[in-house]
Amino acid sequence: MIESMNAEWNDDVLARRVAVHAALADPARLRIVDVLTLGDASPTDLATMLGMRSNLVAHHLQTLTDAGVVTRRRSEGDRRRTYVRLLPDALAPVSSTTVMAAQRVLFVCTANSARSQLAAALWRRASELPATSAGTHPAERINPGAVGVAQRHGLTLASASPQRLDDVLRDGDLVVSVCDRAHEELPDVPMLHWSVPDPVGAENGTAFDLAFDDLATRVDALARRVRCA
Repeated sequence: MIESMNAEWNDDVLARRVAVHAALADPARLRIVDVLTLGDASPTDLATMLGMRSNLVAHHLQTLTDAGVVTRRRSEGDRRRTYVRLLPDALAPVSSTTVMAAQRVLFVCTANSARSQLAAALWRRASELPATSAGTHPAERINPGAVGVAQRHGLTLASASPQRLDDVLRDGDLVVSVCDRAHEELPDVPMLHWSVPDPVGAENGTAFDLAFDDLATRVDALARRVRCA
C-alpha cells in the first residue's frame, strides 16, 4: 500500500496530474475533451460543434497539446485537414460520464477490407451490442493483412466480405468512420470519427499490428460508453 502511494506521489507523476487538471480547469477545454472522448475531430469541426471562434479553439487545443492531453494527425484524404485525438490514458486522473445509445454500431472505411472489418470484429468481442461494417467503395475481398492480424489476436474474418454502406446503413446505427477519406466523403452522415492510419500498402511491416492496437484501444473505450437504445 505504501509503495503504491509513493508511486502515485512521484514528482513526475504529480506534475503530470497537475498539468492535466490545470488544462481541464477551463470549461471550454473540458467541452472539447468531452467531444474527443468518443472520437476524433478537426479544429473546424470542434469550432462548429461548440460554437467557438477558430482562434479560440486553436488556443485551447495548444493548451491541451502542451499538457499531453491531445495530439494531431494530418488527414490521409484532404491533406489540408488535421484531426485532433485524445491521447490514450491522458485522462487517467479524470473520469468521463459521456454515454451514447444505439441499436447497432456500424464501422465505416473506404474499401471495407481492413480497418472497419477489424473494428467490427473487436467490437463483437467487447460488447453484446450488435456491430457490422461497410465501405463507401468496397473492395472485392478482405485484405490478407487484416485476416492475418485478426488471426494472431484470436479473431476471425473468414466469413466476412466487403459491403456497400448504402446497403447496410439503417436508422438507429451509431456510425464510426475509421478512415479519413470515408469521413470526408460523408459530411452529411452523423458519425464519430477515428483517424486510424491505413495499413494497406504501408511500407511499415507492422502497420496492421499498429492499426489493430489503435482500434482495440478505441473500441474498448467506446464500448464502455455505449448502451443499447
